[in-house]
Amino acid sequence: MSFNNLDNLYRQVIMDHYKNPRNKGSLEEGNLVVDMNNPTCGDRIHLTMKVEDGKVTDAKFDGEGCSISMASASMMTQTIIGQELEEALKLSHIFSEMIQGKDFDDEDMDLGDIEALQGVSKFPARIKCATLAWKAMEKGLKEQQ
Repeated sequence: MSFNNLDNLYRQVIMDHYKNPRNKGSLEEGNLVVDMNNPTCGDRIHLTMKVEDGKVTDAKFDGEGCSISMASASMMTQTIIGQELEEALKLSHIFSEMIQGKDFDDEDMDLGDIEALQGVSKFPARIKCATLAWKAMEKGLKEQQ
């Protein structure tokens, strides 16, 4: 697959998550609630997660922001549901390395749609947009530990 075709595919994945977000809303029974915003651009997220027996059993988000921010939140919630806390935090670390354009080790993890955000590393101003939901998730899970 050529670079242009791959780039177009990634854009389509991002726009699909933006226009049809997964896990959008709020959990009534969520035991972790995190609100964060990016004052630079106005993106904001309200993340609710349900954690039971050291595992993220559900996660939802609400908020406002650009396509990158909201697509990233959709991808993140989709990916962490069912993960042990350590696994979810490891995914967050891998995502952070990837989004900063660094080498990352995803050997034992399937990043799925998240890989579509890899190109954001070329746009430093958008990195904070892509990482907002992940930072909210990290904050909530670290408080849980």
